[in-house]
Amino acid sequence: MTDSQLRQDVIDEFEFDPRFNGEHVGVAVDKNVVSLSGHVNSYAEKLAAIAAARRVKGVHAIAENIEVRYTYQAKIADDQIAKRAIDILEWDVVVPPGAVDVLVQDGWVTLSGTVNWYYEKTAAEDDVRKLSGVRGITNKITIKPHIDAIDVKKKIEAALKRHAEVEASGIRVSVQNGSKVVLEGKVDNWDERRAVENAAWSAPGVAAVEDRLTIS
Repeated sequence: MTDSQLRQDVIDEFEFDPRFNGEHVGVAVDKNVVSLSGHVNSYAEKLAAIAAARRVKGVHAIAENIEVRYTYQAKIADDQIAKRAIDILEWDVVVPPGAVDVLVQDGWVTLSGTVNWYYEKTAAEDDVRKLSGVRGITNKITIKPHIDAIDVKKKIEAALKRHAEVEASGIRVSVQNGSKVVLEGKVDNWDERRAVENAAWSAPGVAAVEDRLTIS
């Protein structure tokens, strides 16, 4: 597939996705690497645009420089964003009560604290990214490791074998420092790569995942 065809496929996918307005998002392609620029109206729209580009067959990597721009009337004070973030985190039964701290500066939200599972960490970020006024999120929430490296490796390899869409034999799993998982090998597409990452994050005690997988 040529770069020009891949660029057109990404643009077509943008027009097909109703979750964001891609009118002001620029798309450039060089050797299957997609660069996104321009601006959108919210952080949720920015994430939707990136997700849309990832869905397109032939995209091997994405470099994004999309800016979130709120109109002056729509701009929300940092203390209001912080209050809303704390409220939504308290209402979410998935996020442990009092486990996550919130800091907001110029619309950029930083989450910190400690949880037991990766899904709790991502749930907190998912909650906050939907809030109006958020320009971006830095997720510094840490995960308590509570399992040894051998068990982590075995659980991940077993999970990969259960995934029909993943060819587990081509993927190598290693564990560093008891809680960091390193993934190596080749996958066929972004969905397969994400399935492997999710399998790694689903193992208890995993605090970090280094994805060295390549798309063939």
